[in-house]
Amino acid sequence: MPQKDGAWHDSMYNNRALVPDFADHLAHWTRTSKQARETHQPLLDVPYGDGLNETLDIFPAARAGAPVVIFIHGGYWRSLDKSDNSFVAPSLCDIGACVVMVNYALCPGTPERPVTIPDIGMQMARAAAWVWRHIEAHGGDPGNITVIGHSAGGHLAAMLLGCDWKKLGRDLPAGLLTKALAISGVFDLESMRKTPFLQGDLRLTSAQVRKASPAKWQRPSKGVLYAVAGGEESAEFLRHIRLIQQAWGPKTVPVCEALPGLNHMSIVTDLTLPGTRLHALAQQLIAA
Repeated sequence: MPQKDGAWHDSMYNNRALVPDFADHLAHWTRTSKQARETHQPLLDVPYGDGLNETLDIFPAARAGAPVVIFIHGGYWRSLDKSDNSFVAPSLCDIGACVVMVNYALCPGTPERPVTIPDIGMQMARAAAWVWRHIEAHGGDPGNITVIGHSAGGHLAAMLLGCDWKKLGRDLPAGLLTKALAISGVFDLESMRKTPFLQGDLRLTSAQVRKASPAKWQRPSKGVLYAVAGGEESAEFLRHIRLIQQAWGPKTVPVCEALPGLNHMSIVTDLTLPGTRLHALAQQLIAA
């Protein structure tokens, strides 16, 4: 058994090292995201709050009453932007969804305005509340919201299933969000605290790990989570999807799958391709 020291954790979680052609994937995301914004002309940088990076892009539905998809980007809570993942929106719009791409503040922030992962979790809750309150004006059905997230976004999607919406706003329904798809998510942040190349920015404390690790929570009383990862991802990413199913049970996590032939980057593109297992899972969840 390898010693699970800092070097081991870096080897498990440094996806740019694990995916040698990661730069090609990012270039593809940038190019196709630009095309998506030019073709679909979304509403850009709509504020959902007055905090740092609290903006979202709306790809409106073609007709009223459409199911809503909130997409949360990855980047280990410390990098990337909603605009880097605009490319996922067209394929979801094509199956009839109103798509909302959300932004959030990035760790570690600044000395004057530090940013923690629990802070980001609260931002995502506020973003979802904004969507529920306002999305009908853009053709979306506030009673049918699905959240999809990749990597750090997958973690944040799972967090939203456990949100106590009534504490966030008395007007919000208890079941505001009951459907989530976590793509290559991590669900116990203790691993992140032990990963040197991340911890310098994340600055996780033990208290934050307990507060923001869905696998340490009780099973949400409502809702379902689909947890998937690429079959070519590290053993740790495959462990995390099993971990959340064990923690929350198969009723709440009915899908726990390693998708063959996909790595941490290619799996996002797979979401956009009709005929793939991941696209089918997203479509199934959105229609549920």
